[in-house]
Amino acid sequence: MSSSDGRVVVVTGAGAGIGRAEALLLAAEGARVVVNDVNAENAHAVVEEITATGAEAVVNTDDVSDADGSGRLVAQAISSFGGLDALVNNAGILRDRMFVNMTFDDWDAVMRVHLRGTFGPTRHAVDYWRAESKAGRQRVARIVNTSSPSGIYGNVGQANYGAAKAGVAAFTQILGEELWR
Repeated sequence: MSSSDGRVVVVTGAGAGIGRAEALLLAAEGARVVVNDVNAENAHAVVEEITATGAEAVVNTDDVSDADGSGRLVAQAISSFGGLDALVNNAGILRDRMFVNMTFDDWDAVMRVHLRGTFGPTRHAVDYWRAESKAGRQRVARIVNTSSPSGIYGNVGQANYGAAKAGVAAFTQILGEELWR
């Protein structure tokens, strides 16, 4: 029996890459997975791959950087599977440019998806878990945030991405201190 068995997990950015691998692994370990990706075709493909194995998964195509979208994502986990046990914030984009060629739109797009896209689902998940706790239904909740070596060591052409991932790392450290209970 896996530590994921029966748990409800949201994975953002789960239509491809690391998020896809996380969603597939969690499902293989018995988790019920909400596969979030703004690319509907990719999200549906991952859910089909999961359900073909007999595991449970649903598609969510909301934009996690949108306050309402991230709220719908968390609400969908609760309505589809009866709760939420873990949130894996993995959604991300690249707009690689040397700094002298980087536009404000390049900067803002990356910050929006990585930082706001981590904040939004986390905020809604934490609100849910706090309400559950206050109602006497304590959940063993987990948050996993994806950072990058670019956010720790830097990488040429990724000033926006590296800064966003450094922000995600700092956000994670602070949440660990604030939410440990």
